[in-house]
Amino acid sequence: MKIEDIEEKTGIKFEDKNLLRTALTHRSYLNEAETHQPVHDNERLEYLGDALLDFVVAEMLCKRFPEFKEGLLTDIRAALVKTESLAELARRIELGNYLYMGHGEVASGGREREATLCAAFEALVGAIYMDQGLDVTRKFVLPLLEPMLPQALDMALRKDPKSRLQEMAQARSMGTPRYRELEQEGPDHHRIFTMGVYIGDKEYGRGKGSSKQIAGQMAAKEALKRLERGNNE
Repeated sequence: MKIEDIEEKTGIKFEDKNLLRTALTHRSYLNEAETHQPVHDNERLEYLGDALLDFVVAEMLCKRFPEFKEGLLTDIRAALVKTESLAELARRIELGNYLYMGHGEVASGGREREATLCAAFEALVGAIYMDQGLDVTRKFVLPLLEPMLPQALDMALRKDPKSRLQEMAQARSMGTPRYRELEQEGPDHHRIFTMGVYIGDKEYGRGKGSSKQIAGQMAAKEALKRLERGNNE
């Protein structure tokens, strides 16, 4: 295994090769390393990378979805940076093949273990930041995450405030919520919709979004908050 191979996979030439080696070093390797030089595992870089991913993804989502409230942004970010998602990104660049691991860990399937791959990806992100800075870190992370964004958005929306609102309204014998488009703003390529949700003749919430579906979900969330506060009127 050559350190240049993973540089080619990531497209990043490290100034400090030791940072990259550390990012690739699983703690199981420490007792088996045949070197007189100090060897460190990747757990500190993993900690840093975890924080960086939260920041970079949060920043991207705030810019991409200015109409979303904090709760929905948090749900999308959680879907993007969860263990399974980051392990998939690690597989995409074959990161498991480049990890320094103990023989026992390798024999037990460590190179394919999701938690290990996730941790290694986070450590790699931390190493990129330490070596190259935030801009390069963004340029590495965001193109990898971009294909996962539609699914993450769908997962967040599938928590489905519309369904929960309907269940709550029916449980309280209030009737079935209905959604009405109230307004469209902006140019065709950046249209913003405003939807209202009504139970009977009363509006219980309204929301904005880049599609009617998103705006309706936001309206349902507002209505849920109102009902959960005990305001049926």
